[in-house]
Amino acid sequence: MGKGGCRAGAGRPGRYRKTGGASGLDVRWMKRQGLLTPGKSGEVYWSRNGQRTGSVSYVTHTNSVWLSYRSRWREEDWKDYNYPVQLAYTACNYGGGRAWFLCPDCGERCAILYISGRGACRKCHQLVYESQSENPCNRTARGANKIRDRLGWEPGILNSNGWKPKGMHWRTFGRLTEKHNHYLRVSFADMKKRYGFCF
Repeated sequence: MGKGGCRAGAGRPGRYRKTGGASGLDVRWMKRQGLLTPGKSGEVYWSRNGQRTGSVSYVTHTNSVWLSYRSRWREEDWKDYNYPVQLAYTACNYGGGRAWFLCPDCGERCAILYISGRGACRKCHQLVYESQSENPCNRTARGANKIRDRLGWEPGILNSNGWKPKGMHWRTFGRLTEKHNHYLRVSFADMKKRYGFCF
């Protein structure tokens, strides 16, 4: 059975571009890969269904990353981009530091620079998260399915609940099943309100 959910009339209209469909350069990933070391250079590329959809060349300096790539909007001519993106660091509570890009457009810190024309943060590109377009039914069904996955249960809010996973504390299991059942109640109430029936 499928994962369950419903779409009729979501929170934010579906016409907004979503972050999931945009190519993003994640500074956290770059740091984990050791790509923020001054002098490092290379290429990062994106793919969808095994097809390469874009790439960005980078050169890391002390407080910036220089990006080079070609991009175009719809059927317009290709345009070359070559510019630095400043880096900022914030201290973490238990030592170390967190790296951030400074958005070339607004100057705000961001973890992901979206490459659509000139690279910029989510807000400057007017992108929304997938979850911002979900109605309560979809949002709670997704939450319930995350818990089902954690508990090792079959996906889908219409499937029966499983058993406590081996090694999980009863208190944790009780908390997760209570949250799961709350999500189900909200999801089913929304279905009943929208469609006049419930399972």
